[in-house]
Amino acid sequence: MAILVLYASKHGSTRGIAECLAEQLKQEGKETELHTVDEVLNPERYEAFVIGSAIYYGSWLIEATKWVHRHRDILSRHPIWLFSSGPLGTAIEDAEQQPKEIAEFQQTLDIQDTRIFFGTLDHSKLSFAERMMSKGVGASEGDFRDWQAIKDWATKIARDLDTRLPARS
Repeated sequence: MAILVLYASKHGSTRGIAECLAEQLKQEGKETELHTVDEVLNPERYEAFVIGSAIYYGSWLIEATKWVHRHRDILSRHPIWLFSSGPLGTAIEDAEQQPKEIAEFQQTLDIQDTRIFFGTLDHSKLSFAERMMSKGVGASEGDFRDWQAIKDWATKIARDLDTRLPARS
């Protein structure tokens, strides 16, 4: 069974999470491929999807949302796990605010689980406008990703797939 870990990342934080998820799925014995949403793909050959995006202003990046919409017919026939990256820090309430697209996706797709992972903030990677905005709201610089939580979620996905999809010999 081939699993596609697909992501949209603006400054690299979401990419790092996607890489960690893909690596852990491989360690769990799953055939896994990692791609950005901008890469040309034929999603028909995958049997499960882990799709993630950075969150900006409460929404997924437009390229991730468009990819899901464009491939909705194929996605509707397969299990999907969604993750988002963006809140900074460790406040529980930040980790519970789902991007608006998630509710829409849950109405029409076989969403198994969703997660919000804390991200990173490196002012040197931001545009001038982004730097001013982040400083204006008092956002702290740092890497707030919880690597163990990310690996644990990938392990849970692998176990869910073991019970959901038959193993191939």
